[in-house]
Amino acid sequence: MRRKVFDVLVSAGGLLVVAVLVVAGALLMWAQSFTNSSVHNQLAHQDIFFPAKAGITPAQRPYLLQYAGQQVLTGAQANAYAEKIASDVSGMPYGGVYAKVSAAALANPNNAALKAEATTAFEGTTLRGLLLEAYAFGTFGIIALWAGIAAFILAGLMLILVAFGFWHSRRVPDHVEILAPATK
Repeated sequence: MRRKVFDVLVSAGGLLVVAVLVVAGALLMWAQSFTNSSVHNQLAHQDIFFPAKAGITPAQRPYLLQYAGQQVLTGAQANAYAEKIASDVSGMPYGGVYAKVSAAALANPNNAALKAEATTAFEGTTLRGLLLEAYAFGTFGIIALWAGIAAFILAGLMLILVAFGFWHSRRVPDHVEILAPATK
């Protein structure tokens, strides 16, 4: 095979890779935008706010102080608020574990306080789970953003290599073979 033909074929294949990377980057950027706006819109409807600085306990300071008084709108904020709920619920009877509190409430059907604890544990763990799901989707959005950026960078690098390939194909003489037999 002639070297010139080989260079053109490989460079054309490189152009195909560039196109795939650009499409992948665009789709990843769209996924990031869609995910972040969905997380934001869903959390905004819930109207959840972090407590003011005065309402944050010393145990909650490491993950709540930076968000004091703000509305929960991002995946990272949802994770921090979920940790606040975990801290609050863990101080309840039975460690706030719904299965344990519920079992105790079912065993004592006349204990109204235990029933109320079971309801609080259920609501707290449910809200925590939903917030952690928002955090997970927010993290997917961040991963999509970085993957999209990487795809665009790789497309740019590949485009440079393709340009060099076409440039080389114009400079190589027509008679040069890529796997020419060895001469004796």
